[in-house]
Amino acid sequence: MRCDRVWANARLATLATSRAGLGEIDRGVVASTGDRIVYAGALEDAPSFDAAETIDCEGRWITPGLIDCHTHLVHAGDRAHEFELRLAGASYEEIARSGGGIAATVAATRAATESDLVATARPRLEALVAEGVTTVEIKSGYGLTTDDELKMLRAARGLGDRASIVTTLLGAHALPPEFADDADGYVDLVCAEMIPAAVELGLADAVDAFCEGIGFTAAQTRRVFEAARGHGLPVKLHAEQLSNLNGAALAAEFGALSADHLEHLDSTGIEAMARAGTVATLLPGAFYFLRETRLPPVEALRAAGVPMALATDCNPGTSPLTSLLLTLNMGATLFRLTVEECLTAVTRNAARALGLSGEVGTLEAGNRCDLAIWDIERPAELVYRMGFNPLHARVWRGI
Repeated sequence: MRCDRVWANARLATLATSRAGLGEIDRGVVASTGDRIVYAGALEDAPSFDAAETIDCEGRWITPGLIDCHTHLVHAGDRAHEFELRLAGASYEEIARSGGGIAATVAATRAATESDLVATARPRLEALVAEGVTTVEIKSGYGLTTDDELKMLRAARGLGDRASIVTTLLGAHALPPEFADDADGYVDLVCAEMIPAAVELGLADAVDAFCEGIGFTAAQTRRVFEAARGHGLPVKLHAEQLSNLNGAALAAEFGALSADHLEHLDSTGIEAMARAGTVATLLPGAFYFLRETRLPPVEALRAAGVPMALATDCNPGTSPLTSLLLTLNMGATLFRLTVEECLTAVTRNAARALGLSGEVGTLEAGNRCDLAIWDIERPAELVYRMGFNPLHARVWRGI
């Protein structure tokens, strides 16, 4: 078989559904042509390769490139002062209602240029890339005008030289000050102006909303979803983080790719997600940073067969986290996920949460050649360690 590159003498965690567990292969090989995998499997089953380059992995483990499927990576400013206020006892909702929270980041982001946003987001992206991340979802949501939301989405696309970027329009993130007394009017703007503009310019891969007491009602969220569907965009939702507004069930009704956070998710929402195949994206960084005590119902999600993903939720106010490896450990220690569930959550299930199943997230022929090569003895080390990065090499799109 002619190919460009072969990674030989490797141990593989393929994450392929055709194999049990992590799809482990002790004597494995991966081959690529261009940006695609042409073979990933056992050495004894491999064809004879005529490769331009062969890389000896010296027994290292190869996993799919990691996927961070929920971030707010593009924004201006920080909210360190609010962190101090929370340490002194203020709640997230109190800070938000007093003009802090998302509103503070909106002001800073509106004042920033597109190039400013790219420059400030790049170090955050580089931190993820350094841990083997090859695909990152980036949401808007800190502009809250059509021009500023589009500016954020363009800035996110501008980071596509270092990783595969999936963009999500989160216009319905918070009420901007100019619509403080007219939530329905702002939703009109999101539906009639923001979504069509983002689609026309090809800047959004999906639409998200914040369905919460300090965000938008289920009825308003429904309108956003209907507009997204009318323009051919899939949806996802910040749901059941601080209360239960039945957002997850609403998301499932629209065939949402994912419902995210989910600490207050109930059995009705779980059943709806299971029927729809909607991924539960869990965000332990925000849970930890806000010192929450109500855990997402992991056991019930597991029992219902709802696929679970993990993500950093990197954002300036509630999860200033740029380590997907630490997220893995948090998923295990805080949410009691197994090693297999954690690693599946940042590969195969994270791909599903972005609508990229069959494209990334597993080591299989036909998928993009996104690899993470690790100096570890067993995959559990990726979940077990804290503050330690065993990445040996990252391969993105075959290079």
